[in-house]
Amino acid sequence: MLKRRDVVALGLAALSAPAFGQAHYPDRPIRLVVPFPPGGAFDTVARPWANMMKSLLGTVVVENIGGAGSSLGAAAVARAMPDGYTLLLGGGGALVINPIAGRTPYDPVKDFEPVALLVVHAFALAVHPSLPVRTLQELIDYARNNPGRLSYGSAGAGSLNHLTGELFKALADAPGIVHIPYRGAGPAITDLVAGQVPMIVPAMNGSVLELHRAGKLRVLAVTSPDRLVGAPDLPTAAETVPGMVSLNMVGLFAPAGTPKEIVDQIYQATHIGMSDRKLQEQLIAAGFDLPVDASPGRMRRSLDEEIARWTPVIKAIGLKLE
Repeated sequence: MLKRRDVVALGLAALSAPAFGQAHYPDRPIRLVVPFPPGGAFDTVARPWANMMKSLLGTVVVENIGGAGSSLGAAAVARAMPDGYTLLLGGGGALVINPIAGRTPYDPVKDFEPVALLVVHAFALAVHPSLPVRTLQELIDYARNNPGRLSYGSAGAGSLNHLTGELFKALADAPGIVHIPYRGAGPAITDLVAGQVPMIVPAMNGSVLELHRAGKLRVLAVTSPDRLVGAPDLPTAAETVPGMVSLNMVGLFAPAGTPKEIVDQIYQATHIGMSDRKLQEQLIAAGFDLPVDASPGRMRRSLDEEIARWTPVIKAIGLKLE
């Protein structure tokens, strides 16, 4: 009986002779770099994908390299050998925001090869239950009436979480909310639950949803254009603040120069793996949306679109990252 990884190999062989020539790839574990500390939204995607790849590609080892708003992890992949054994789970922070707002030791377009778009996720505007607000409008009113007393934590200066928070401040006319950067969303969530910070702007994922339902934090709104399929009870921020939409495209990237046949092999395995109904249900329940087109070409277009979208916003707020 053929195993799933054999099906992938046969499918690739049928596509092209060069793909068949890569029949021995991979012959050792693949390293997937997650550019954030453990516990954030990226882990929610990385680890199920890695588990799914066991029967399709082989062993995938997830390595969390946080710091510099996700630039450290991205830089490690950009410097890696382009042989298909080092991949980046990249998103807007490492590949859009950081290159625009400051110096990065890599070019998001020239130094990476898009492999597949995995998920799209929104952000949450969440508060500690002790804060006397239950709706987004009440949060806005509280912030306006208590300038400088309300602060929010993000995954780091220049992260999409940070920019989402700043976009909210601008659109809600609440400039007195103070930003507190963390080294990743996980530590920010931990401090919110402990009552050390009253508000956070985390990526919307299963962990945040579970904490919300357990009453350990309160999600007031999500930044998707429509209510999430997995949590339709949560209002969108745009229902209260028109235009308050922020999304992150999360996908696989390889170092530039990685052979096309290897990229195609990883994409084909990912396409099969991400088609698994249980995995899809798991990701939807965790608050993610699944793209209709997950191809390398679509990932490249998404990257270009996000660079065009956030460049004027970053310039408008004068964000500069060292």
